[in-house]
Amino acid sequence: MRMPIDELRFLDAIVTRTSLDLVAKITPADLTKPTPCSAWTLHGLLAHMATQHHGFAAAADGESDLGWRLLPLGDDPVETYRTSVNRVLNAFVPHDLADRKFALPEFSTEVTFTAEQALGFHFVDYLVHSWDVAKTLGLPVKFEQEVLDAGLKFAESIPDGRNRTAPGAAFGPAVAATGPSDLDTIVALLGRSPSWPDVTPQA
Repeated sequence: MRMPIDELRFLDAIVTRTSLDLVAKITPADLTKPTPCSAWTLHGLLAHMATQHHGFAAAADGESDLGWRLLPLGDDPVETYRTSVNRVLNAFVPHDLADRKFALPEFSTEVTFTAEQALGFHFVDYLVHSWDVAKTLGLPVKFEQEVLDAGLKFAESIPDGRNRTAPGAAFGPAVAATGPSDLDTIVALLGRSPSWPDVTPQA
């Protein structure tokens, strides 16, 4: 899917800030709750999300130490996450971002990616992770239609199949969409059940 870099930057900032708004509501007691990502409690999911922000930011900055090692959340997990959000949003600001190549070892160690591809990966990931956190906390999450339209196109463009069952796959195999909204369809395409936690969580 192709999209102008400035539009992608705008949409990515929306979903990333939405994830922070939701994370800011987390209490210490919430951190042990299960999430739609079956491998992680909320603590594990939050650590993954913060680590990914730092990894994408390092890649945008051309750093050789890409910072993809799992980030400890420390004594204040919400503030740790806030710091990671600020870092990645600032890293995506430069006017020459479109000219940069991104090394993203969690996606491939053999090729680098364009800024457009990297922003697309980050956007759809944090659209879904916002839903993950909202579901875990039992909170509503709503996005403008332009965000959902873009998210649906990205979700539809991501190949489904055996690759999604491999260790470390970003998304589980697609499941049937059981809800009426575009967000339900997006998360189902990317391996989450919209009716979670009434069903077995997806990877």
